[in-house]
Amino acid sequence: MAATNLSDRLFDDSDRGDIDPVSLFEEWFALAQSSEPNDPHAVALATVDADGLPDVRMVLLNQRDHRGYCVFTNFESDKGRQLLAHPKAALVMHWKSLRRQVRMRGPVEVVSDGEADAYFSTRARVSQIGAHASKQSRPLANRFALLERVETLSSSFGENEPVQRPQHWSGFRIVPQVMEFWKDGANRLHDRVRFTRNLTGGSWVRQRLYP
Repeated sequence: MAATNLSDRLFDDSDRGDIDPVSLFEEWFALAQSSEPNDPHAVALATVDADGLPDVRMVLLNQRDHRGYCVFTNFESDKGRQLLAHPKAALVMHWKSLRRQVRMRGPVEVVSDGEADAYFSTRARVSQIGAHASKQSRPLANRFALLERVETLSSSFGENEPVQRPQHWSGFRIVPQVMEFWKDGANRLHDRVRFTRNLTGGSWVRQRLYP
């Protein structure tokens, strides 16, 4: 019987048909949303600094479509400055409940102001004010100083006044040229399949890898 989903087809060596890794990602992500107890959209984001030293941190994958995978941040943070200076990045999502992992790498582009405004409007009001209050990645004397700044800004915006997105806060879209899907196997004989493409919008090439 033919495989009924992309996951089954992915690891079927007799299947020679095309598989869209973006659609496959959506299939895995839907499974993670139903099984992960916390933050199925948590993702490790890797960048490099001015010296070429890698830097990695957990963020949230808050928006995605056929163009790529977006994270939002303060452009004056470490990751913001690194991505603006070196617009290439890698992401990895590991869902322990599924024993599955997805990795991707590629160039980075800044999202449009309209996209950033639209996403910012969906955030909780306290989170919106926090984006104004936090001088992200810079020294903080103590937690009280941050909370005091949030309270001051909360009063200045007014209870019913919309909080506008600060200009230093926006998003980055990672446009994958490589996507790799990993599934746990017995005795560490895992399944790995990598998809690569040379150009954005180009055809994907699928290759099984040794674990």
